[in-house]
Amino acid sequence: MSYQEAKTKYAALGVDTDAAMETLKAVPVALHCWQGDDVRGFDTDPDKPLTGGIQTTGNYPGRARTPEELMADIDQVIALVPGQVKLNLHASYAIFDADNGGWVDRDKLEPKHFKKWVDFCKARGLGCDFNPTFFSHPMCDPLTLSSPNEATRKFWVDHGKACIRISQYLADELGQPCVMNIWTGDGYKDVPADRLGPRMRYKQSFDEILSEPFDKEKVYPCAESKVFGIGVESYTVGSAEWCLKYASGRDDCICLMDNGHYHPTEVVSDKISAILAYDRKMALHITRGVRWDSDHVVLFDDETRELCKEIVRCGLDRVFLALDYFDASINRISAWVTGFRNLQKALLFALLQPNGRLKQLQDAGNFSRLMVEQEELKTMPFGDVWEEYCRRCGRPADGAWFPIIEQYERDVLSQRNG
Repeated sequence: MSYQEAKTKYAALGVDTDAAMETLKAVPVALHCWQGDDVRGFDTDPDKPLTGGIQTTGNYPGRARTPEELMADIDQVIALVPGQVKLNLHASYAIFDADNGGWVDRDKLEPKHFKKWVDFCKARGLGCDFNPTFFSHPMCDPLTLSSPNEATRKFWVDHGKACIRISQYLADELGQPCVMNIWTGDGYKDVPADRLGPRMRYKQSFDEILSEPFDKEKVYPCAESKVFGIGVESYTVGSAEWCLKYASGRDDCICLMDNGHYHPTEVVSDKISAILAYDRKMALHITRGVRWDSDHVVLFDDETRELCKEIVRCGLDRVFLALDYFDASINRISAWVTGFRNLQKALLFALLQPNGRLKQLQDAGNFSRLMVEQEELKTMPFGDVWEEYCRRCGRPADGAWFPIIEQYERDVLSQRNG
């Protein structure tokens, strides 16, 4: 079926496919830099083990080892995905050289250590989000912002403040809001004797970090929760309840939900409207957990589609979107591209729903017809609209992009060692 035929079918439902595609073109999605190098970063030994609740599995060849290699890989991804890309950096991806004075520890990071990333983004018209890095560092004892050791806690508070300043720099330089996400793996492997103490110290640390001045219309600090992590299976300081309560009590912090950070039977799609009933904005890290927060590549699956339906229904401008997964068992660029394209597909699928019509059926209590129409929407000619969207964005359609990655692997990735 051609696009024009698909357009006519959707128009019969009251859906403007051209308008849906134009809307999606303007929705920024943050592409996470850490898929390209297995969350290694550039501020410590590249062969160090990941600690603090982070784990990457697999040893597929071709991992990026330098900023230049990582930037080249990101360029390859951008060339293969439709839509508006935004970069997402961790603080551990600071670039140190003679021009900026060389290496400093995380509590001493400055905007100048991210100038090359700013130059990269400016040349490509990208915005940039940012994340303090509270893991894989000797000052994790193993706690960070909740540590009873005041020297440890202060080090990480100073790191958070430095990241506020860097986030302001990114927003100012790139002309787009910067979402600065605070997540730590703080917790205990076994049952703690004191649950309140760490959470009170955590609150104090967040308060101190957010005392650093920033423009609230340009920088959006977030509190991200988690159920548990490797090595902290029994107790997580920054639980869902803690993060929700903290963000709800301030006008300078929003909650960030990662759909891998909940119990297996919970779905984040149901939580979006609950948050936005109270909050002006929220943020999402979109991933795919398999049995736990395993950060699998995002698929065009039921939950991803349901997430996007809720985002569209509640307001695309109210939700900051970012991908967050890291799979080292397959070609990393393929993983990046697959996840980004699947999120774009799910957003387009959501924009092609006759949401007003479906809401009317629900409000009228006509649940039989509602179920039937929702099921019939699944076999609408969505694929033809998706192919047209890729064409309008100047990006390859399904079936055409993977051979480009295979060629890049032969020409570039296979030449890398380790």
